[in-house]
This record gives sequence, structure tokens and C-alpha cells, in this order.
Amino acid sequence: MRVVRSFFLFLTGLLAYSSASAQNGAVMHSKQLSTPIVIAHRGASGERPEHTLGSYGLAIEQGADFIEPDLVLTKDNVFVARHENNIAETTDVADHPEFADRKTSKVIDGETQTGWFTEDFTLAELKTLRAKERLPQLRPGNTDYDGRFEIPTLAEIIALAKRASAETGRTIGIYPETKHPSYFASIGHPMEDRLVEQLHAAGWDSADAPVFIQSFEVNNLKKLHDLTKIRLIQLMYESGGPADHAVPGYAAMMTPEGLRAVAAYAFGIGPNTGLVTDPKVDLVAHAHAAGLRVHPWTFRAENYFLTPEFRNGDNPAAHGDIEGAITEALAIGVDGFFTDFPGKGVEARDRFLRARTGQ
Repeated sequence: MRVVRSFFLFLTGLLAYSSASAQNGAVMHSKQLSTPIVIAHRGASGERPEHTLGSYGLAIEQGADFIEPDLVLTKDNVFVARHENNIAETTDVADHPEFADRKTSKVIDGETQTGWFTEDFTLAELKTLRAKERLPQLRPGNTDYDGRFEIPTLAEIIALAKRASAETGRTIGIYPETKHPSYFASIGHPMEDRLVEQLHAAGWDSADAPVFIQSFEVNNLKKLHDLTKIRLIQLMYESGGPADHAVPGYAAMMTPEGLRAVAAYAFGIGPNTGLVTDPKVDLVAHAHAAGLRVHPWTFRAENYFLTPEFRNGDNPAAHGDIEGAITEALAIGVDGFFTDFPGKGVEARDRFLRARTGQ
């Protein structure tokens, strides 16, 4: 039944895509003739603990175009990849008695959190920790890899991408997210100059570089816009607003006027998947009209993350029709997408392109 449903969605979506392209003219047409990129969200995080060299390496093996590190800073101002600066859920720090007194509570972007925070550790200290699976209830197989991987630095991730590009003959890019940049600036660890300096030193200093920098904040991206030609992506969500309060809320960004304002400093937007498929918002068409690319996040295989039409049974951890969900977004016209399962993402993207070109 899921195969039939996926084919039906693919066919109707492809027809809708063709109609939309015709209606939106040359801007839409030029945007959609390029190959949508597959962005490995925290690596192949559906199959390995996120933000580890093991996760990024598997994503590259599976054909991802970009690997995505979330960036936070250490006490000695080194960029490392963690989902949050609070590492209680993603490392074995709680098992290290020597760091017991580092546990504390902080207010991050208006939310009180308790745990251990990267800005209270030097890189050398963080390197004594090991990564663990953040979602063990949904991804129990990933726990087999707990304790195997260190916390990687941005420098190590850049080196991995460059080495893989040389070995495979493909260009492997990176897609870093600045996490909580206004918070880090408030405690004396601003990110912008450090990040640009490191990327430029790697030879990535132009709009053609295999790099996108993304952020949920606005002023962070505007500062980066003044420092580099590297492409920038404004992240957005269906509720709330940027932590720096630069705009009233994300909803204001999604209007045609708001998207034109975003286009003054960003190359594209990164909305959550629900915004892309909501016909009342029509976000992809409006973004393309403003000259912005659209890279939604995040396609995951587990039923827990899928909308009802793509689920397979009632077990939250069981895998549903992620390929169908990705195909739906591609048919709407996205220019790329984030996924925890880049192998499945590459398959869905390539199948869509073959059908679109009649090959």
C-alpha cells in the first residue's frame, strides 16, 4: 500500500510541479533546473550518533552533497560540533567524576537549562569525552556506537570534507549552523569573525565555495554578510521568532515583503518541512519570487517525525515512507533538503530527477 501511495503522491506532485513552474515564469524555472542538494543533517544521524566523524563519514559514503555541523564554542574559543552547547544528552560527561562540579544551570535564549556546557570546557577537556546517541528510544541501534567517537572540531570536519572530495572526485561541502550566537556574544565569545577567518583560511571565501552558513538569528547573518561572500541561509520555524528579536517573529519573515528583506542579506531560507507543504503559506513560490533558495529541514524516517499519510503502523520508532515525504517536497520545488538519512535522500532525489527528465 505504501508503494502505491508513494507513486500516487509522486505522480500528482510531479504534475503540480510542472504547473507551478509554468505559472511562476522564468524565476521559478531557473531555480528548479539545478539539482536539489542533499544535506546530511548532523551527518547520517539516523544511523550513527549525531555530530561525529563516524556520522559525517557515513553520510559522505551515502552520497550526501553537504554535511551539517552545528557549531558551538569551547572555553578557549574553538568551534566544535554539538547539537547544543549543553552536552548532557549527547556525551558521557555525566560519567566523568572530574567534571561533576561543572554541572550548572543557565538561561539560553530565554530558556533555563541544566547540564554541562561547552563554554565551560577547554578543547582538551572535551576531547576526553565520548559521544552518545541523543534519541535512544527511537534509534536504539545507534547506541551500539556510544563511546566510539570524540567531539569533532570544525577543523576536523573541514579536513574530512576536503579529503573525501579528493578521494571521491565529488565536491563535499559543509553547511554549518551557528548555535545561539547572541548568547555566545553576551558571554564574551562572539562567533562571526572567528568563523569567517577559519573558513577563509580553508580557501572558502566566495559565493562559489562549497559552504552555506545558517542561523535562526538575523543579526548574526547580517554581520556575516558584511564579512564574507559565503552563501547565508536564514532558518525559520512556524512559531516563535529569532532569539535576537531582530524581527517580531518568523511569521513576519514569510510574507512576500519579509522574504524580500531576507534576500538583502541571505542566499536562501531553511524552513521546517511543515511550512513547505502548507498550501496556505505557499512559502516556496514566494521565496523563489524573492530570489531565495529553499532548503527545508528535516526529513527523518521514523514514524514519530512523519505526518500521518507517510507513517507505517503505530510504532513511533518504525520507519515510514520518508522517500514519499521527500518527493512531495521536491515536487513543490525545494532546492535542497536536510535529512538524517542521506542515503534515502539521495535515492529519492535521483529517482525524482530521472522521472522529471524522462530518463
